[in-house]
Amino acid sequence: MKNIILIGMPGCGKSTVGVILAKTLGMRFVDTDLIIQSNNHDVLWHLIDRYGVKRFEEFEDDALLSVPETENTVIATGGSAIFCERGMDYLKQTGVCVYLDVPCEELKKRLNNIRTRGIAAAKGMTVEDIFAERSPYYEKYADIKIECSGLHTEDVTGIIAEKIGGFNEKKEQ
Repeated sequence: MKNIILIGMPGCGKSTVGVILAKTLGMRFVDTDLIIQSNNHDVLWHLIDRYGVKRFEEFEDDALLSVPETENTVIATGGSAIFCERGMDYLKQTGVCVYLDVPCEELKKRLNNIRTRGIAAAKGMTVEDIFAERSPYYEKYADIKIECSGLHTEDVTGIIAEKIGGFNEKKEQ
């Protein structure tokens, strides 16, 4: 099976769904936020505070490009990965890009503190601002869009597994 690349806003469940999806489908799991932290020996929000958003996006692009050309891997990307054109193009060549779409109001409830969450955004941006800025990019890169509002992690995992099966069949025809 090709890779499954998860994209979406911070708080949409990419990492949580990714781990469960990988276990369910017998795949490996990679979280690019953890690659960034490992490569730079610090947590995301410290890196953003220290180096700024533009430099952080370079760290993110490096992390995306460092994912080995494998198959059978679920890849959870950072919420701002969609601003890294080279990295996203590279990942899309290896698999199916799944957008976990969660409404802004629901995200606001899930995100307690956007500063310590490690969200790459200009100072003063609200969740609404970040959502409005990023949504068109998620749509651009998505091969499959999952409406996640009100769904449990297991439900989202099941929907992805079902849609990936159908998506792979279409590509083979």
